[in-house]
Amino acid sequence: MSAPFRIGWGLGVVDLPSILAAVGIVLLAVSFLAWRPIRMAMRRPRIHEARQSFRWQRERLEAKFIQLGQRDRQPGMPRWIACEFDDEVAFVRNRHTGELSAFVGVSVILDPHDPPADLPFSFESPDAELFDSAAARPGRLIREATAVFRLGRDHWDTDGRAIFNLTPSETIRFYHHDLEVLGENPAHRSGLV
Repeated sequence: MSAPFRIGWGLGVVDLPSILAAVGIVLLAVSFLAWRPIRMAMRRPRIHEARQSFRWQRERLEAKFIQLGQRDRQPGMPRWIACEFDDEVAFVRNRHTGELSAFVGVSVILDPHDPPADLPFSFESPDAELFDSAAARPGRLIREATAVFRLGRDHWDTDGRAIFNLTPSETIRFYHHDLEVLGENPAHRSGLV
């Protein structure tokens, strides 16, 4: 049996496996410290591409959002009649999963003839704050919400999820521990769809 390979430097004899282990630990520490800036630099082009892709797909995404919202309504919610989208888009990243999302403010007009029994308000005397004077007609209820769109591998999609009673900026503030803001576009209201 041969003796382990050793290197001497005047301070004593050090074996090769100890040197390799020390070098490995130093490389791991350096890569750990450099990983976040490198990862952020690599993501910047993806964020730009994601914003551009969202703009190209927005009309299709809004149509799908409305279709799913009208078809797959949440328990306790009346049927959607129409949906008005803001022009503003807030792009966010989930801090835990890295998933990119786009939040768009919406006003959803609900059917007063389809009210569930457990609504906390009455359609006969609704709260005046729930109505938008430009779009409201007698007997219609309007609810503000945030439409959620998510970026998959190469395209945006939606499951029709709306976060009711919160604008995109309020949604971001409410979930600030989970979300990182990537940018917003100026807000304007588009017409009813």
